[in-house]
Order: sequence, then structure tokens, then C-alpha cells
Amino acid sequence: MLEATVLPNPRKRKRDDVHPYLSGNFAPIERTLPLTPCTWLGEIPEELFGGEYVRNGGNPVLNKDLGRDAHWFDGDGMLSGVSFRRTDKGVQPEFVNQYILTDVFLSTQTSKNLTKPILPSIATLVNPATTLLQVMCAIFRTIFLVILSRLPGSVQAIKKISVANTHFIFHDGRGLATCESGPPMRIALPSLETVGWYNGKRAEGESGGEEGTGFGGKGIIGFMREWTTAHPRVDPKTQELILFHSTFAPPFVHYSTIPSTHPPMTPIAPLDKPTRLLNAPIPGVSSARMMHDFGVSSRHTVIMDLPLSLDPVNIAKGKPPLNYDAKGRSRFGVFPRHQPELTQWFETKACCIFHTANTWDDNYNDKMTGVVKTSTVNMLACRLTSASVVYAAGNIAIPPSSLVAATDEEEQCRLYYYQFDLEEAGNKINYQFGLSAVSFEFPSTSEETSMGPARYIYGCSASDTTFNTSLGKASKIDCLVKVDAETLIRRGKKDPGITPVTGCVDMRSITEVMASDDPNDPIQVFKLPPRHFAQEPRFVAQKGATHEDEGWLLTYVFDESQLDEDGECTADAKSELWIINARDMKTVVGKVHLPMRVTYGLHGSFVDEKNIVNQRPVETIRSMHVNQEQDESNSVWMTVRGGIERFLG
Repeated sequence: MLEATVLPNPRKRKRDDVHPYLSGNFAPIERTLPLTPCTWLGEIPEELFGGEYVRNGGNPVLNKDLGRDAHWFDGDGMLSGVSFRRTDKGVQPEFVNQYILTDVFLSTQTSKNLTKPILPSIATLVNPATTLLQVMCAIFRTIFLVILSRLPGSVQAIKKISVANTHFIFHDGRGLATCESGPPMRIALPSLETVGWYNGKRAEGESGGEEGTGFGGKGIIGFMREWTTAHPRVDPKTQELILFHSTFAPPFVHYSTIPSTHPPMTPIAPLDKPTRLLNAPIPGVSSARMMHDFGVSSRHTVIMDLPLSLDPVNIAKGKPPLNYDAKGRSRFGVFPRHQPELTQWFETKACCIFHTANTWDDNYNDKMTGVVKTSTVNMLACRLTSASVVYAAGNIAIPPSSLVAATDEEEQCRLYYYQFDLEEAGNKINYQFGLSAVSFEFPSTSEETSMGPARYIYGCSASDTTFNTSLGKASKIDCLVKVDAETLIRRGKKDPGITPVTGCVDMRSITEVMASDDPNDPIQVFKLPPRHFAQEPRFVAQKGATHEDEGWLLTYVFDESQLDEDGECTADAKSELWIINARDMKTVVGKVHLPMRVTYGLHGSFVDEKNIVNQRPVETIRSMHVNQEQDESNSVWMTVRGGIERFLG
């Protein structure tokens, strides 16, 4: 078992204007804990026994310079988990949190003279007020530190720049932490120890797996093709893993599918054997984009080419590397799962989509050939009318060019329905409308229905604000929302008054929804108590359920009455894991009291007992003590090296 690690306390802030994403419960955690028993109130459902809930998020280990640029999506990856260990008496919840030991994290920990993170902040890259010189200096600083990490005297060479801080999934015997800037990192459960980078065939540090070149292949820009979406999808039936890779070089987007080979894999018919693809090019994308998520049905994949560019070439054009074109077009590329060369592109009005909820096919049997064909592909996604969240999460004033381009749509973030027609000429989008006017983000469904027509979508909202916050404020979640998508889609299709793109089926505010006493209301809201805030919920189905929504929502909750008069967390502040009845969206079945707080993070998953027991064998894990023997033989070089680090800050 790992010993608890206490990290240095950050010094007092350099400036009076407190960054909202470096304060309160957004502020980094300063210690890690091994598996630690927890007390609880209420009941723990049997479906959780032997499993573990794991959530990922950024937690910068170098946080001394509190006057620096910072962004909610920055920071070294930290996993926070609750393991539901079986005992003779039932179950014992245990909390564990660990840094993900990436190359960047290990190099940071052993570079004694650095005062701020190795990687430039997203805030630096997106801020229109940042000069070209400042952007170039930030990028070259990172390049110099990467080169320095490979020279004598280094404890850890930086071979991959990912901080693995965004999501956590489980596939084919491996827990995987993900982030756009690199391949997935394998994590061992339930201890959350770091095993090694996963290349699509095997992970460093594990025994077994397949040999040979994985993600990226060979060549000078192969490292770019390793950059993998933070939201890979696992097919609940075939256990196949589907991913894409967004790069800065043509063809800009690549695509991979990874079959499941480790027991207990799902038995499949010989003709349905999943196909392995590694870095297959997707045609039709003309420049580098910020692609965070995509849609995957049982037969098709949807790539989103939105007018949000992430391209170093923008610097030469006098624009920040990340730039939103509010007057541009949004394009959706739909193709059969294993044939990206057959991509069909559908165009519509500019928008931003960071998360999709669900994607499914409408199939039929061709009477002439007897072959199953797909007529339309449907997708639910959280659609924003601007890129304001990218700036708000970095406490940056939103540039006018990134706001809503037309007057027919207000600033919003809604659950949207799209239907793409694969058979009619002209690549028509049959339907595109909002389901509800309630702000809705961080969507999820039951895993069993994730690539089929799921009826219920769960997500996050706020009772008095939208997700587009003003300067000096952070977006917080005090409402969990359950949407009966099936009912609202049916209503929208029947309503001739629904205007394409700008139309919305249910225009009630969240206050009006909460005031409803209709037991069949298609929108239900779980409102947290005053000063309590939640995180993304994950659904766990009840055994033997006869309804899709019979199950539990798991979410970390923090009571902000624990903040001091300056809005900072007290040293003894703690979070809880709430288990909520997903069917009635009212009952808190149980609360697990954690020994410390969990920062407001990003995404996570629940991994069941069967998967944890059947993980692939691990030979070695990454350690804080790896390669600790520094080369002290050249004291002159070490002095120079230390000076370079101090100069770079």
C-alpha cells in the first residue's frame, strides 16, 4: 500500500483578484491518500459492491505562482476514487486519490527550480490580450524544458506531454486515464497506481498485450497521431474501443478502433469480429481543430468539424492559437464504424459542442438484398451558441468575435437533437432542435443504452446561472437533471412550429421545471441543498431492472459552508459521495463521508467488480523514485542546468 504524500503548501497569492479556478473547492489538493476506510450514512446498493467510482481532473502540483495564467482544464491529472470493498459483513467504502505519474508530473517533481507548470496554460493560448511574443515565449519555454529533461542530470525525460487529466474509462482489462494531448495512461484499480502509456496494443508496465507499432506509427510527426480524444467510446455489446486523434498536420484527424481480446470479453459471431484500425485518416477536414468529443452508434461514427480551431498557424495570422469563428459553419462527418473513407459531411450553423450524450441508428432490412441498412443516424449533444465557456474557464474576458454571430439565438447551452439522413441526396439534416431551454452539460446515459436509442439522459445544470459565467466567477453545479429524450424528441418531430436550429421543444426555465408537480414531466431536477455543489453524475443500473432509469447516480458533493471568510477551503474540509435514486430524482440513498475534499473536476466512470477482478496482469508501476540517481559527476553542468531552470521559472 502506498504511503500518504504531503505536497508543499502554496505561498500566499501574488495579487488581489483571486482566480476563480484556483480558489475555493477548485483550488488544488495538497496531499494524496492510499485506500482509506470511510464512514457512511444510509445504504450502499449491492450493485456497487466490489466496484469503484473514479473521477479525473486537473490538479496542478506546481501552484506557487498564483498570479500566473490558469484555466480549469489545466493541471496535472489527479484521480479520486471510492472503492466499495466486499467484506464478511457486506461492504466497506474506501477513498483513494493519486496523481497520475505522467512524464510531465515526474519531471516537474524533480525540477527543483521551477515555480510554474511546464506546459503553457490554455488561458495563455486563448486570451486575445496575449501578445504574439508572449505566446511564442510560453511555447518555447515548454520546448526548452522538454529538451532539458532529456539531457544529463534529468530524473525523468518528457517523451509525451499529456497530463492525462480529463477522463477515466475501462476497456479490455485496463483502466485508462485520457487527455487530448497524448495517448491514454493505464491505471491499476483499486489503488489508482500509474502503470504506463497505452499505445492501442499494450501498455508499458504490463505483462502480455500485443507487440508492434501502436498509435502514431513511425515518422517525425508520429507523436502527434498519438494524441487521443479524452472521450473514447466502448461498445457495450462488442466491447470494442473507438477513438479519434486530432493533429496539427494534414489530414488533421485520424481514427482508431481497438477490439477486446482479454477475458471476460463478450462472445461474438465470426462474421461480426471487430476490426482493428490504427490511425486511419478521416478525409474532409481542412485545418487543425479543437475536437473534444464525438458520437458513436452501434454502426456509425460522427466526427464534429466545428469552427473552433486549435492551430499554431493562427499565430502567423495574428490570432490566438485557439480561435472561434462565430460566422463559420459547423460540419458533422458521418461514416460506417470501420470505413472512415466513406465519410458524408453535413453542414449547419456555427456552434460549439464539447460533449455528446448518445448516438444511435435507424435501421431497416433491404427487401431486395436482405441486408440491414441504416437510413438515418441520430445524435444528442450539448450545443453552445458560442465559445464563451473556453474563455470563462480561464477567467478571460470573452472577445466579441467569439460571441453569438446572429440575433436569432441567445447565449445558451442546451441538449440538442440531430438526425442525419444517409440516403437522401444533398446530405440533409432532417431535424436539429433543442429539447429543453434548461442549461445542460456533462451528459451521460446508462452504459447498456449508450449506442442505442436511450430514453433518459442525465446531466448538470445551475439553478440561477448558465454555464457561461462572468469574470471572477466560476461555473458550479447545484442541479442534476434527467431528461426524457424519447418523449421530447417525439414532441419535437410532431410540432410543425419548431424552427430548425433555433427551435426548442420545452421552453420552461429550470425554476419552472422544479415547480412542476407532474409525475410524468419529461424533465426532472434534483436540487442540492443551499451551498452544496455536485460534479458530473454517472449512472449505475440496478440488477434485474425492468425500467431503463432504475439505478443510481453517483456524484461527489462539496458543502461550501466549509469555506473561510476569504472563500478558501479550511484545512479539514471534506467532500462526500452521494448515491441518488435515478428513478425518482429525489432520494439520496446513501452518503459516503470522505476523509478529504475532492476538487470540482471533470469526468469519471464506475468500474464494476467483474472488470476489476479480471484486470490484465501488471509487472511494474510508475514510481516517484524512478531513475532517482542523478548524474552529479559534472558539477559545472548541474550548476548551469539549475540556472536554466531558474531562468525559465
